[in-house]
Amino acid sequence: MNSYLLSLLLGIIEGLTEFLPVSSTAHLRISEALLGIDLSSGYWKMYTIVIQLGAILCLPIYFWPRIRKFFATFPDGEGGDRTAANHPLTLTFIAFVVTAIPAWLLTKLIGKHLENLFIMGWALIAGGIAMWLIDTLFSSSSSEVSEFRRVRTESMEQMTLPQAVWIGACQILSAVFPGTSRSMSTISAGQLARMSRPAALEFSFFLSMPTMAAATLYDLFRTLHPKSDAANPIGAFGIDAHGWGLLAIGFTVSFFVAWGVVAWFMRWVRQRGFVLFAVYRILLGAGVLLWVAHR
Repeated sequence: MNSYLLSLLLGIIEGLTEFLPVSSTAHLRISEALLGIDLSSGYWKMYTIVIQLGAILCLPIYFWPRIRKFFATFPDGEGGDRTAANHPLTLTFIAFVVTAIPAWLLTKLIGKHLENLFIMGWALIAGGIAMWLIDTLFSSSSSEVSEFRRVRTESMEQMTLPQAVWIGACQILSAVFPGTSRSMSTISAGQLARMSRPAALEFSFFLSMPTMAAATLYDLFRTLHPKSDAANPIGAFGIDAHGWGLLAIGFTVSFFVAWGVVAWFMRWVRQRGFVLFAVYRILLGAGVLLWVAHR
């Protein structure tokens, strides 16, 4: 495949899947296998990090009015009922800290051996089933819903510290088991904590900003400063104009596609929920397992 078309395709895949609960890692790994390329070494490893940064960048820009309002109302909140300990900005930071240290330690301990298609296929299926059940159980609009299933938190402004800690802890799953999906883990955790779909989704997006930025920048640093004598993928200005062009295409395409996905996803969830994505995960995971079995 032409390298420019490849960069365009990978940028689209990254932008489409980074914030949907379908696992961008699994989709890039599947694309890697189908296209016969190695995205885990040299230039292409750095390329995948750069296009992920493109997707991440769309979030603070898209949510800037909301972010600005949170900073303007800190620590009392919009309703004047918050403190520095339970303001949405504080809860986002706490959830990030709950995730960051255990995830870092576990991924260093386990390594990358879980990033194979067989395990990702099962992770897609398991995550799809969990998301389907949770969305069905905790999103009913019926007046006869039991107290256990009733939504208590309609927006981020109403979140509590235990909810933030719980969601941060559940996010660790996506760091340890590629294919689980960071957004699936946080959205489903939010619904289990009796948050509404829009509230769970919005907090998932806010939590992803520090989480993904830290993880991606750390990966970029490790890639550009390898421990061994492995060659730096940039080297002493080792990327030519063609290489920089591929990075620019992937970064830009990922940014704009992710922007469109975030805007669409916010509207979709308010009306239809997450079942569509659960079904997609199950079908994709089953397809991956069948393909692996016949390779």
